[in-house]
Amino acid sequence: MINPFIRQITHRSSVKNDLEFYDRTASEWWDEAADIYALSKLNPARFHYFERVIKDWTGLRVLDVGCGGGYSCENIAKQGAIATGIDQSHACIEAAQHHAIQMDLPITYQQGYAEHLPFADDQFDVVVCVDVLEHVSDWQQTVREIFRVLKSGGIFCFDTINKTATSRLILITLLENILRKIPAGVHDWNQFVSPDELSECLAQTGFSSVTMNGFDLFGRSPWGYVQTLWHYQTRRAFQIGIDDDLSVMYIGWAQKRSPEGEIDAR
Repeated sequence: MINPFIRQITHRSSVKNDLEFYDRTASEWWDEAADIYALSKLNPARFHYFERVIKDWTGLRVLDVGCGGGYSCENIAKQGAIATGIDQSHACIEAAQHHAIQMDLPITYQQGYAEHLPFADDQFDVVVCVDVLEHVSDWQQTVREIFRVLKSGGIFCFDTINKTATSRLILITLLENILRKIPAGVHDWNQFVSPDELSECLAQTGFSSVTMNGFDLFGRSPWGYVQTLWHYQTRRAFQIGIDDDLSVMYIGWAQKRSPEGEIDAR
């Protein structure tokens, strides 16, 4: 007879790309004691990187694809951007709307899907898509939709997870299945996106000036995760590095080609 606990773990581990996780945790999105709140700690380094190309967010129309509970939208709205967020999770959208009202931030939120963005062509100066491409059902179609809604010369800011043995070991084997720091089944290694695949898709879609760098959360040594975990548990922060190692997570930006050639981002 199979132990009920083992049966439960086996069942949970068999689920891949469990998007219902975001529905289940939506109410915890802004709870500083909740595990999911760790995602908010990625934004300072993430947006510091994006600001290499976007010098000033003031007045820019920005779409956050896969906005979750609103971390990125609130970050850019506080810097003067006209922020819009879209997510497939009704529960996350409700949580994001509620918190934006509490913070008196004029953010527009809408439920919808990255593969079929409910916006007209050429609407946004910037599209942000972080922690998302590895979860959507069709990331190539998502890239095409992002291109469509961007204005000529607009900037696409992204990060995602590389499809390597190292990313499988760290994100799934270690963090999900052994340490349980991420609920088992949140990721599906088969949906991870390699930089070469993404670069090719971006070029074919019509993007140029593609820039990518490693987004290091765990350190580049066997003790990296231990150090990261200790730092987060004691200081509620990550020690994030931007480097040239794209083997696990990577971050980047690309520009929608303009008929007049490339233009400078603000």
